[in-house]
Amino acid sequence: MTPESAMTVTPPIPDLDGIYTFPDDLMRAHQQWTERLAERHGAHDHRIIELKAPHSGHRYFIEMRRPVGRPVLAIEPHHDDFALSASGTFLAHPRPLTVATVFTRSTSVHPALEDTYGTEAVVSDLRSREGAAALAPLAADRILLGHQDAEPPYRPFDQDRLDRITDELREIVEAHPEAELLAPAAVTRHPDHVLVHAAAVRLGCRWFWEDLAFWPTYALAGCDQHLFRARTGPALAPEIVDITDVVLDKTTVLHMHGSQMHPARKMYRPIRHAWTTAADLLSGTGAFAERFYRTESL
Repeated sequence: MTPESAMTVTPPIPDLDGIYTFPDDLMRAHQQWTERLAERHGAHDHRIIELKAPHSGHRYFIEMRRPVGRPVLAIEPHHDDFALSASGTFLAHPRPLTVATVFTRSTSVHPALEDTYGTEAVVSDLRSREGAAALAPLAADRILLGHQDAEPPYRPFDQDRLDRITDELREIVEAHPEAELLAPAAVTRHPDHVLVHAAAVRLGCRWFWEDLAFWPTYALAGCDQHLFRARTGPALAPEIVDITDVVLDKTTVLHMHGSQMHPARKMYRPIRHAWTTAADLLSGTGAFAERFYRTESL
C-alpha cells in the first residue's frame, strides 16, 4: 500500500549525469515534498503528522501509516538500523510493527558532534528519541533491551553475551506469538549485527534485511560481501521491494537520525544505494528499492 499522497514530487535519479548532483538534488526534492505536506497539515489534513528531528530541531511532515495484516517483530541492533535498511518497505506496505532494539546504551555519534553529546547518558537519550521519532509514522511499538553497543576496535562478540541476549529476545518473541520475525542479515561485519543475526536465527527468524548501517562502507565493501557469503552460503535468497513511491518519506525518516547521518546532505547515501538496488527489479518497475533475504524452505 502506498500513501494516498503518493508522489507529487518526483525524486531525482543519480544516473550518468545526476550522479554528480544527486546529494543536492535530493535535498531540493525533499524540501519541496516537506513543503507540500506542510500545506496539507496546515489545511487540517489529519493524516499528516509533524516530526521534529531530535538533533537539529527541524520540523518535517509525513503521512501517518495505517498498518494492516500480520504483525511484524523487528529486531534491530541499534536505533537507526531498521530505519536505514527496511523503513521504505514498511512505509509502502505498513504492517503492525514492534521494534526491539538490543544495544541502546551508546556513545556513538558522528565525530563532528562528539563535543556536543559527551556522555553515554546524553547520547543514549538522544538516540532513543531519534528512534521514537523515526518509528512514529509507522505506529510502531518499541522495546529497548538496554545493552551497551560495541566500541572500536571491534572484536568478535562473546558467546555468553549471545546466550543472554537470545534468552531476552526469546521472551519478547513468546509475547508476540503471531508476529513474523525480521532481523539484520549481518552483511556488515559489525559484531552487534552479527550477534543479533545469530540470536534471531536461533529464534527461528527466516526474514532478514540487508544492513545499511556501519556508516563508512554501508557493508558493501568487497571484503564484507565475501565474509557474508562465507557465513551464509546459498541459504539466503534475496528479494527486492520497490520503494520508489515512498523514497522521499524514507528520507524524512532518516532525518530523524541526525546524530548518525551528519550533515543532512549525507542522507543521499542510503537513497543512492536504494537506486542501485533497484537495478535488480524487473525492467521499468521502479527506481528505488530495498533488499531483503529469506531463508529458503527446507
